[in-house]
Amino acid sequence: MAVDLVIFDCDGVLVDSEPISVRVGVAALRRLGWSIDEAEYAERFVGCSTEYWDEHVGETPPGWREQLIAEYTAAVKAELRTVEGIEAALDGLTLPFCVASNGRHAFIRHSLELTGLADRFAGRVFSAEDVARGKPAPDLFLHAAATMGAAPERCVVVEDSPFGVMAAVSAGMRCLAYAGGLTPAARLTGLGATALLHDLSTLPDLIRSLD
Repeated sequence: MAVDLVIFDCDGVLVDSEPISVRVGVAALRRLGWSIDEAEYAERFVGCSTEYWDEHVGETPPGWREQLIAEYTAAVKAELRTVEGIEAALDGLTLPFCVASNGRHAFIRHSLELTGLADRFAGRVFSAEDVARGKPAPDLFLHAAATMGAAPERCVVVEDSPFGVMAAVSAGMRCLAYAGGLTPAARLTGLGATALLHDLSTLPDLIRSLD
């Protein structure tokens, strides 16, 4: 089946934000009295929707969320970089592409601007804020595809979290699971992804093999 659209997740695929979010998130939860390390945090929360986070974290004291956001924003401004190989991947693609992230529009825009990727995705940014349910529900990917005028079965999603892979598969899209980041390959297998991707710079050739 031909490929008409490539849909990228943002965090962990375009920008290397997940180690930052894990470090800041662990520190914030420990202030609530949680006993949690970075490996457990990554397994439970990386790639999740805001609704999932809220449900599992529960009630928080006044000012806690504001402090978390401030710490994350400062760390991102100081440390955020693109994921290795993504510029080469985008340069090599000849198909339309967009980004669909569980993050809020303001965070996505800020991340893309900081890393110099904003112009590449201008007018083609989709957030879980746009739909009723974020990943692992298929809503966000289906919304992105419909807006871009592509049938789900002719879309390829590049994802790095189990939540994202499940969302892509549920949407009826082919998914390339990026296993070169924070989430180990073992957690991305058996979820229905078309293939594992270890080097983003090889993405254009892999897309052409599917097309």
